[in-house]
Amino acid sequence: MPRPRRHIGLMPKILWLLISLTLAAPPALAAPDKLGKRTAPPEKSFAGIGEGSADAELAAEIEAAAAFPLGSLRNPVRVEGPDGERAYLARLRCADGKAPAASAAGAGGTGGFGTVTDLVALDCGAAAPGRAELRLDLYHEGHVEDRAPAGFTLAPR
Repeated sequence: MPRPRRHIGLMPKILWLLISLTLAAPPALAAPDKLGKRTAPPEKSFAGIGEGSADAELAAEIEAAAAFPLGSLRNPVRVEGPDGERAYLARLRCADGKAPAASAAGAGGTGGFGTVTDLVALDCGAAAPGRAELRLDLYHEGHVEDRAPAGFTLAPR
C-alpha cells in the first residue's frame, strides 16, 4: 500500500518566506534612521535653480562641439524633438538639389551635449556627398538648426 504524502500547507511556506526576507533585508531597508525627518527646507533645496547657469554651460558645450564636424557624435545637429528632426531632414539637400534617402533613425550613442543621439543613414546616390551618417540631438527645445553638414545644403524654411 502506498505511503500517504505529507502535505505542507501554503501558510507555513509564506510565513517561512517572510521571515527569511526580514532577516536578509539590509539595515537601510529594515530600519531607516531618517524616515520622516526633514533634511533641508525646500527653499534651500531649490535655491539656484533657473539662475542661468545652464545657459552658460550650454554655450560652452556648443563652443567645444564646434571643433568637430556638424552631424558627428561630438557635434550632433541640435533639433527640437522628433518633429524638429523630421523638419531638418526634410530640408536637407544633396549637391544635385534633391533630398537624400534617409533611413529610420536608430540609437546613435551619447553625443557631445551629454544626451542620446539619433543616427540616420543618408544616401544621395550618385550625387555628392554619396552616403553619409548624421547624428541628431533631439533635446534642444526651441532650437532650429540653419547649418548643413559638409557636402549638404538646406532648403529654406
